[in-house]
Amino acid sequence: MEITWQMFLIVCPLAFLAGFVDSVAGGGGLISLPAYYLAGLPPVLAAGTNKLSACLGTLAASVRFVRGGWVQLTVAVLAALGALPGSWLGTTVLQLIPENVIRIMMIAAIPLVALVVLRKGKEMQGVCRIPARWFRAVSFLIGFVVGFYDGLVGPGTGTFLILLFTMLLGMEAVTASGTAKLVNLASNVASMVTLLFAGKVLFGLGIPVALFAIGGNYLGAGMTIRKGTGFIRGMLMVVLVLLLAKMVLDVVS
Repeated sequence: MEITWQMFLIVCPLAFLAGFVDSVAGGGGLISLPAYYLAGLPPVLAAGTNKLSACLGTLAASVRFVRGGWVQLTVAVLAALGALPGSWLGTTVLQLIPENVIRIMMIAAIPLVALVVLRKGKEMQGVCRIPARWFRAVSFLIGFVVGFYDGLVGPGTGTFLILLFTMLLGMEAVTASGTAKLVNLASNVASMVTLLFAGKVLFGLGIPVALFAIGGNYLGAGMTIRKGTGFIRGMLMVVLVLLLAKMVLDVVS
């Protein structure tokens, strides 16, 4: 496919914005993937190229969080291990259920999630709501459930990881965001490798765009570390609104 300068003008600034949002609250794909569509890429090629730039951007954010000590590695590894079979199962179920049924369910659920973030986010933060002996099992289960969601629906995976890490495992919000990045990175790499071997990555566009994604992720990670809980909760609300809008548009279109 021929790469034009107009593609870079469309995708690069949106990839920067997507990286910034994703490093704080997840959901960057709600911005970056449509950007590739706007640039004229067919869906599968857009998905593969987006995974390339998103993986490199997420890696930059992950490194910053790890270096700052804002990651619980045990939880990240267990959740990543759970996400792999969960994603496979979600993808399998997707082939059995009409897509609009799933979207309508999400349209009903997202406002409830947003209400929890607004009313109880501060109260739940820092309070582990499970017994210590179940901590590892629940970490794996969170990865499995969110991986299932990722395979079934997709957008907003990092957002739901952050919410579950804070509200169930009692993580501080910045640590939850950093830990979610590592889980997302593992999931994205697995998906990217599959698309890479299928020849569905446009390197001439994806590599330069990745530089902007890295910049956005690095800046967003720094803002998250400096500003903390209030900033993350605000960005979570923005992502949930974007996710709800996308679901509604998918149903009515």
